[in-house]
Amino acid sequence: MVKEKKATVKKPTKKPASKRAPSKRKAKKVIQKEIPAWVRYLLYVLVIVVFVSGFYFFFIRPYAYRWKPCYGLKGYGICMPAGYRVHGIDVSHYQGDIDWKMLGQTRQGQFPIQFIFMKATEGGDYTDDRFAANFDSARVHGFVRGAYHFYNPKTDANKQADFFIQSVKLEPGDLPPVLDIEKKGKDMKKLQADLKVWLRKVENHYGVKPIIYASYKFKTRYLNDSIFNTYPYWIAHYYVDSVRYEGDWRFWQHTDVGTLPGIDEKVDLNVFNGSKNELDAFCIP
Repeated sequence: MVKEKKATVKKPTKKPASKRAPSKRKAKKVIQKEIPAWVRYLLYVLVIVVFVSGFYFFFIRPYAYRWKPCYGLKGYGICMPAGYRVHGIDVSHYQGDIDWKMLGQTRQGQFPIQFIFMKATEGGDYTDDRFAANFDSARVHGFVRGAYHFYNPKTDANKQADFFIQSVKLEPGDLPPVLDIEKKGKDMKKLQADLKVWLRKVENHYGVKPIIYASYKFKTRYLNDSIFNTYPYWIAHYYVDSVRYEGDWRFWQHTDVGTLPGIDEKVDLNVFNGSKNELDAFCIP
């Protein structure tokens, strides 16, 4: 009898796992160096110093005069500049309704208010809505009064001059008209030429040289033409002990935070560079 051969089942041979070929590039070890503690502290200190310095330069330094000790005489909520006897204010619709009777009582105080400038017009078509009432009330209550025009460099100078002339009827005893210039526009030469047009036209109409109102920096930077020096100058220079402008000036607006009886809002305070008789002589004859 022939014996059957048992079929042999071949077990699948396991292929050895292929080994990845070693990378030719060696992994770079990232070495993290810790910043020394003293360096971190130094950086923190520098950041704080820069922040505090910037805050002081932009927000404290320009107004530091407000918090300086007052070694002179105090009035209307501020330290009054020394050596001036004729004081005044300027107002607009921002001051709201004024109690003129109460304001008139300041003439009996230590720093009597003698003159008041009022905003009359702006640009070529805007009239301050409190001007007419303020202008009439100032005369009734015995103040020397004046009117100013806020100049807009984007509007034709002739149009602005005509608009001011039509809106403001100055009388003998009033202060000369005022050109308030605070915006320089894009073209400096054009601005200067246009301002001369306004000044000449208004001077020809009222028969007196208009007053130029501008800040100390604006005047020295942008109105350095000698022709502008022939006009009376009303300088705006806040929070300083004295005027630093080297040229001639008639009025000095020395603060914008005055508090006066009869006026609810803060007020700009001014002084005249002269006596009361000289102020009267400076007015329209």
